[in-house]
Amino acid sequence: MKILVTGSAGFIGSALSLQLLERGDEVVGLDNLNDYYDVALKRARLARLQPYSGFTEVRASLEDRAVLMETFAKHRPQRVVNLAAQAGVRYSIQNPHAYVDSNLVGFVNVLEACRHHGVEHLVYASTSSVYGANTKMPFSVHDNVDHPVSLYAATKKANELMAHTYSHLYGLPTTGLRFFTVYGPWGRPDMALFLFTRNILAGEPIDVFNYGHHRRDFTYIDDIVEGVERVLDQVATPNSDWSGNTPDPATSRAPYRLYNIGSHQPIELMRYIEVLEECLGRKAVKNLLPMQPGDVPDTYADVDALVRDLGYQPSTPVEDGVTRFVAWYRRYYGT
Repeated sequence: MKILVTGSAGFIGSALSLQLLERGDEVVGLDNLNDYYDVALKRARLARLQPYSGFTEVRASLEDRAVLMETFAKHRPQRVVNLAAQAGVRYSIQNPHAYVDSNLVGFVNVLEACRHHGVEHLVYASTSSVYGANTKMPFSVHDNVDHPVSLYAATKKANELMAHTYSHLYGLPTTGLRFFTVYGPWGRPDMALFLFTRNILAGEPIDVFNYGHHRRDFTYIDDIVEGVERVLDQVATPNSDWSGNTPDPATSRAPYRLYNIGSHQPIELMRYIEVLEECLGRKAVKNLLPMQPGDVPDTYADVDALVRDLGYQPSTPVEDGVTRFVAWYRRYYGT
């Protein structure tokens, strides 16, 4: 297939693109290489893709509607994976307009481009953050998620609603994926594992929010890529049993689906830090802090729907995943 991957220089986007190229698909990778974090890392991720003859790089932003439409018209992708977005819970408090531009304006541009160019299936990134103030565990795609606690989460919830509208009005098959705390080699420098590793190796203290009592459904990058690949290959279909009297948020009479992608094994933050300390052979100096605005204390993914529908089975324990990240970090930075 020919697949357009937006955010192809990003953590998940580059890993997915590499996997699709390895299996023989053509990949059109779109990214604007913004400076939200280290651009050199983004370029290094892209360098892994550029040797493949099936890879085409497009430098553009989702907000640029004209260029996006030109890209679709020129390359005619059969399927699209939208991973480009302004990420980060805390940054959304500091710079809300970046989230409106990329996550709302950019996403409607993607929907319009898919609609007008006959795309077979749009798969897009949502987030576990949409569960917001929910406390029932594990988080289920069949539960209501109308109480976000950050603008980032609100924009991703909006993406799910926008996608449903296009599935309903135009028959565009869409599948939203709620990612749960993705980590691993080539990860994002603004994420905890990256920050902790850098500071511990430098002998500097690490900021541990909520006094280390967070629980996160840490999910290794290879497990995420496997899930996205499986979803991409199975086009969303209508749920013939869907009822407006008891509406299921995860399905519809339209070709629309929502899935969680997580490890289904939440780990306390302090245990995560212990594993990292063991891998690095150093103890962390911990700066214990209260919970940050926009954060939630726990995340825990119910992945039953993805297991049932697509045979998804996350298999990487956090001990193995952190070990692989540390090995990559030492190689990449020469530490």
